Amino acid sequence: MKKTRRTGKKVKKARPVKKAVSLPVPKDQAAAYPVEADNLQRYLAEINKYPLLTREEEESITKAYYETRDPALAHKIVASNLRLVVKIALDFQKFWMQNFLDLVQEGNVGLMHAVKKFNPYKGVKFSYYASFWIKAYILKFIMDNWRLVKIGTTQAQRKLFYNLNKEKENIRALGFEPVPKLISQRLNVSEQDVVDMEQRMGSWEVSLDAPVKQDSQDNYLDFLPSPDAGVESFIAKKEMEDKLGEKLKEFASGLKDREKVIFEERLLAEDPKTLQELGERFGVSRERVRQIESRLKKKLGKFLEANLPDVVPLKAESE
Repeated sequence: MKKTRRTGKKVKKARPVKKAVSLPVPKDQAAAYPVEADNLQRYLAEINKYPLLTREEEESITKAYYETRDPALAHKIVASNLRLVVKIALDFQKFWMQNFLDLVQEGNVGLMHAVKKFNPYKGVKFSYYASFWIKAYILKFIMDNWRLVKIGTTQAQRKLFYNLNKEKENIRALGFEPVPKLISQRLNVSEQDVVDMEQRMGSWEVSLDAPVKQDSQDNYLDFLPSPDAGVESFIAKKEMEDKLGEKLKEFASGLKDREKVIFEERLLAEDPKTLQELGERFGVSRERVRQIESRLKKKLGKFLEANLPDVVPLKAESE
């Protein structure tokens, strides 16, 4: 307030108009990705055209949108806060070494959700409320796409992803070695979670379809060993199966009627008979059939141990 010279009346001093702030292109983005930096420069120039809202204008428009849900009002709120998204995205650039506009895009989605959810009658400034939505969407995007294999699928993993290195530095500053047990106690997560996250963050995945070098026709998948067994292993396995088959026939030839039936229709059959079925066939209880089967397995184990020492002897099992 100040007095005029002529009337002596107090006149309210006019509030200075906010000037649009021009955001610079991140240096890392401009140096490493000239094409992306050019796109980012154009984007920043475009959003700088939208004027910032004063506190009174923001309050008036957000209340009007809350009551009417007019899309034109929502567009005005979003447009005036696009620079806020870029500012917040800059804080997360160190976690995302690819196109910076990816973060901005996700932050814009969070901004739009903030507009939908915002209640202007709660006495909270919109930009403060929106910042939480913007950060949430950017964080989720980074966690889902930071690696080929997701590493932040649980709350504990997300906490470790953003705090592990920082907590290590804090522990070293106190003069201690940042071992997993100490980190887990300070961050209230399991020790195994700390070990897993250290291993994941200490390496980087490579797509198997990626070329081994620039302009190469070969990719990493071409140099992986075949999961199929080699010729030598196949032949050795076939010889062992043939020998085992011969010895099983020899063993079966020396069995009596009941034992032979149980051996062929229960132990060797692809669709073995049940103890109940064999018991009814022989006119005995299923427990009696189980006893015969158990004795038969022991006998077979001793036979194979004597004739095929390379084969692990079978052990008697109960159903």
